Amino acid sequence: MTSTTLTASAVNNAARRGNALGRRLLILAAWLVFAFFLLLPLLVVASEALKQGAGTFVAAILEPDALSALKLTLLAVGIAVPLNLVFGVAAAWCVSKYEFRGKSLLVTLIDLPFSVSPVIAGLIYVLLFGAQGFFGPWLREHDIQIIFALPGIVLATIFVTVPFVARELIPLMQEQGTQEEEAARLLGANGWQMFWHVTLPNIKWGLIYGVVLCTARAMGEFGAVSVVSGHIRGYTNTLPLHVEILYNEYNHVAAFSVASLLLLLALLILLLKQWSESRINRLKASAGEE
Repeated sequence: MTSTTLTASAVNNAARRGNALGRRLLILAAWLVFAFFLLLPLLVVASEALKQGAGTFVAAILEPDALSALKLTLLAVGIAVPLNLVFGVAAAWCVSKYEFRGKSLLVTLIDLPFSVSPVIAGLIYVLLFGAQGFFGPWLREHDIQIIFALPGIVLATIFVTVPFVARELIPLMQEQGTQEEEAARLLGANGWQMFWHVTLPNIKWGLIYGVVLCTARAMGEFGAVSVVSGHIRGYTNTLPLHVEILYNEYNHVAAFSVASLLLLLALLILLLKQWSESRINRLKASAGEE
């Protein structure tokens, strides 16, 4: 072995040691950030919720206003997420399968809730549907209430969550192309059969992932819902709004107890997200091997 080979080998070993040290430092830094900014707050919420015992914790969750907030949150999510599911699939289909004038504008409008403050979105709905808003007199004449009621909460939730399903499906459907759909059409399949038997099996895990993200965002929405709800306790308060009211009343144990309930729901959604993400990665890996 020549001296040149020995020198190159020593350089490579030193580079590997340096890379290994840098990797370990980056991993350590990532875990420290995770522990300080994520894990520690979660532990604080759990400890504060159980500060006065399990009995107080359960009583705060089963309190009528808390149950009302939970039901309203689940109802708003149950309405907003399916509507965004339909819109997301339709928008992704249009963007990925067709060329039309205004396509880039449609993609921009889908992304609009990412750049607009949720509070601004709530104010827009108040200006449109409030008592002094643009449609206010007509709504009052027909005894229809949107602001400070469930419809306003649903509209605000839909606005802030509208990009999630579409944004997950658009790149996935663009990557798959249109060959399979065209083959199905040549074989005599109609539009519904083509979607149900060809398109949906190819996008189902991406669709589930988008729905999970949409659900998580809808369940934790605060800003837009706070503006349109009116904070009517027991009627228009969702779980995040109920936590704010309890905290402002210095009822910290109850606030953290309800927050822990919201946290448990978020963890459940996170597990569903990880599961759907792992399925998507497996499908991509299997497609790459083929």
